[in-house]
Amino acid sequence: MDIVVLEKRAFEQLIDETRRLTQRVESLSRKCQDKQLQKWLTGEDVCAILKISPRSLQTMRSKHKICYAQLGRKFYYRPEEVELVIRQSGKYHSI
Repeated sequence: MDIVVLEKRAFEQLIDETRRLTQRVESLSRKCQDKQLQKWLTGEDVCAILKISPRSLQTMRSKHKICYAQLGRKFYYRPEEVELVIRQSGKYHSI
């Protein structure tokens, strides 16, 4: 077991910085409430809505015809982006 000794002032600065960091993270979290995954669609959802194959969806991503977010190996799409694709193409059924 190691014992670390800090001056009182250094310890108080560390606590203050930790509090500021926590407040900043909470603030950013509140700003990003609309980005929760429950409001995003999975690739399977988008394929069903657009009536396309997963390969076609991959091609759309590669050609930058649809915006997406990637977490690990999964892709997520905003409903607004899917609606935009529907409006622009005119050949897909709307949601």
